[in-house]
Amino acid sequence: MSKRKLAILISGGGSNMLALLDSMGADHPAEPVLVLSNDPQAAGLARAAARGIPVAAVDHRPFGGDRAAFEAALSAPIAASGADLICLAGFMRVLTEGFVSPWDGRMLNIHPSLLPKYKGLHTHARALAAGDTDHGCTVHGVTPLLDDGPILGQARLRVAAGDTPDTLAARVLKLEHQLYPAVLRRFAAGDETPVFLDAQD
Repeated sequence: MSKRKLAILISGGGSNMLALLDSMGADHPAEPVLVLSNDPQAAGLARAAARGIPVAAVDHRPFGGDRAAFEAALSAPIAASGADLICLAGFMRVLTEGFVSPWDGRMLNIHPSLLPKYKGLHTHARALAAGDTDHGCTVHGVTPLLDDGPILGQARLRVAAGDTPDTLAARVLKLEHQLYPAVLRRFAAGDETPVFLDAQD
């Protein structure tokens, strides 16, 4: 069976991107063909290039508020790469329906909460403020609605008595690096059965 071709979109250091790349050995049902950022200075671009992955950047700032023009420019390197799957891995731009809809069923995102709780930003502080005993992260299919779409995996941990937003973020990030590769491997093979992980700490 031929491998799926994957584009990974990032905005920063790309730690989840690296977790995905490091998981994609010869037996993986997908292969990385592009790492793309909206920030030409994103540290993750150099990290991907060092692993031999083609990289590109489309700076969103010159487009101002013209999302359609930015997304058209963003689509060009993806199309040129031949990608048929997209993983959003810390990509900090909200994508419109015009970009998302053609990728329906072929684009994944990871979000640092147990969706449907805490869509959007500041998820760790919000979980602590609510007194949650459990927290974690979710991989979901991308739809035009923010942090929506079918849940394809969740990893859960217990909130510790001394957790702050920063310590919780660090603990959840470790789970993200386990969950996203597990979901991608299953999803790229055509299996959309959700993956559930529970941390032992």
